[in-house]
Amino acid sequence: MLRICVDMDEVMADTLAEHLRRYNQAFDEQVTPEDLVGKGLWEVAPADRQKELRAFLDAEDFFEVLDVIPGSQEVLEELSKRFEIFIATQAMTVPNSLGPKYRWLQRHFAFIPPQHYVFCGNKSILRADYLIDDLPRNLERFTGQGLLYTAPHNLTATGHARVNNWLEVQTYFDHVQG
Repeated sequence: MLRICVDMDEVMADTLAEHLRRYNQAFDEQVTPEDLVGKGLWEVAPADRQKELRAFLDAEDFFEVLDVIPGSQEVLEELSKRFEIFIATQAMTVPNSLGPKYRWLQRHFAFIPPQHYVFCGNKSILRADYLIDDLPRNLERFTGQGLLYTAPHNLTATGHARVNNWLEVQTYFDHVQG
């Protein structure tokens, strides 16, 4: 059975929406995803706000309240019937996110067993046939077929097969024998 690794943040979980909500509320701003084409919130926020920007991620409830990216549940559940699905998230960049991410996955993707959660720091360790991720650097270090999941920060990235939404993920894998 072929194996698909799927990133969590910005692929399954709408991390950006929550980060923007907290940032805009704290600083009375109106930053939108359209303001982030080709860059991250870290690059838009002034230097004196970087510490608080990080504090939003470190908040106990941040990863608990993320919205599910539309279509991800249905498509992954269908794919799980034909492929081995693993969730690979760089949780070590925000160490206190492990528990909240685990609980979020249990709540929204209960059909994926916890033994298929990979909390890592560097995705080059992954051994799978496919990786769906929003960060081009993770795909560059991956030895299988990478699929770049579209997010505002990667809209200018090239050199990777791209999927814009979960319907496109489903269509891509419709032609792959699991």
